[in-house]
Amino acid sequence: MNSVAMKNLPIALLLCVAVCSAYPLDRGAKDKDDSLDLVQQYLENYYNLPKDVKQFFRRKDSSPVVKKIQEMQTFLGLEVTGKLDTDTLEMMRKPRCGVPDVGYFSIFPGMPKWRKSQLTYRIVGYTLDLPKDAVDSAIEKALKVWEEVTPLTFSRIYEGEADIMITFAVREHGDFIPFDGPGKVLAHAYAPGPGIYGDAHFDDDEQWTEDTLGTNLFLVAAHELGHSLGLFHSSDPEALMYPVYNKFTDLTQFHLSQDDVNGIQSLYGSPPDSHDNPEVPTESGTPGSATPAMCDPALSFDAISTLRGEILFFKDRHFWRKTLRTPETGFYLISSFWPNLPSGVDAAYEVISKDTVFIFKGNQFWAIRGNEVQAGYPRNIQTLGFPPTVRKIDAATSDKEKKKTYFFVEDKYWKFDEKRWSMEPGFPKETADDFPGIDTKVDAVFETFGFFYFFSGSSQLEFDPNAKKVTHVLKSNSWFNC
Repeated sequence: MNSVAMKNLPIALLLCVAVCSAYPLDRGAKDKDDSLDLVQQYLENYYNLPKDVKQFFRRKDSSPVVKKIQEMQTFLGLEVTGKLDTDTLEMMRKPRCGVPDVGYFSIFPGMPKWRKSQLTYRIVGYTLDLPKDAVDSAIEKALKVWEEVTPLTFSRIYEGEADIMITFAVREHGDFIPFDGPGKVLAHAYAPGPGIYGDAHFDDDEQWTEDTLGTNLFLVAAHELGHSLGLFHSSDPEALMYPVYNKFTDLTQFHLSQDDVNGIQSLYGSPPDSHDNPEVPTESGTPGSATPAMCDPALSFDAISTLRGEILFFKDRHFWRKTLRTPETGFYLISSFWPNLPSGVDAAYEVISKDTVFIFKGNQFWAIRGNEVQAGYPRNIQTLGFPPTVRKIDAATSDKEKKKTYFFVEDKYWKFDEKRWSMEPGFPKETADDFPGIDTKVDAVFETFGFFYFFSGSSQLEFDPNAKKVTHVLKSNSWFNC
């Protein structure tokens, strides 16, 4: 790894830009002076050539320009000739990231990185080139690239200041680094730190795509977010963090190079479940395994809740994170998102109007927003209006339309008014009386698409509240495409 960790640069050099060259390839009619201007600008921007040095026609090896050309050829893996040969000029015209390959790194000592493992991100502006869910998916996938090889986790928030703020903009957009219209600067991002640092901006004058026909958003975002996490450039042409934009012909085959992995792990270390850790998820379902297997036909859940459009399936010390937009399912330790929460939770539900998820364990409950446990918790479940005889909640779900929450305890249920924050009179009632067909103990429940999904052991019952009947019987892990 020649240069992996983003060092503290002056603010002008922290900018990461994928640059499409403003200069077309020479076709014989291109004036030599224009090519030399391109070389001068390239070496000034990326290899610290002083702006007052113009010695392209000196043939001595001591020429500062010759030395910078050799430096550039060495870093980018070209034949080191010190001359402006065809390969060197073609490399200078390729789309690339604008962070220098060589910089004055001693101005601010140290390597900036996040001093926490749980990071938040927020998408505050969208491009019209793609549907919003396609942008969401590309950013989530780009973050996942780094999440899979580090202890870092990323939680999306929808209001307030996130660690990484992501937006699309044109021209001047408030950071004194204006975009320049289509075809040149594609995006820029800042190294870790407070305020604007860590943020990523994308030029909305570009043509953003999901494929390789235009500018692929996932590829640019994955590179830029690498800088947001603290990575500098790599000299490995196969690396994502190589300065020159690499348009993969088959995006399904994309993976981080070992060089990228070495770089990010030099800052944050390996993921907690690696290196022979017994918590590595497995599909084997081996009896006594410390980690639940997602496609084990006997899989059951402790609790299930929605969270900002996703579904969280809790089991022991872990949870699966499922979004309906993509087929992938994430698997995490509860403590990696919420260190103060217990494992083996009993129940969970989301109140969308409050952007809050309530988590229950024994006679206590917690309130969380995103990856933060709210102050003043845990509280005793008796503060919700349960009698002292109720020592734990088996399952819970909230009806977002009626703003009512249903608590299930053994074969009975309570109804709670979220607006008044009080239990409704006349409860508990027999679950089977108002939910015909739900006649066994409920392990977990959640509501989506107008249906309630009740889980008991390895079985799942889809219940239509309007028809008041069970409409489908499924395996508990059917949400995982098993």
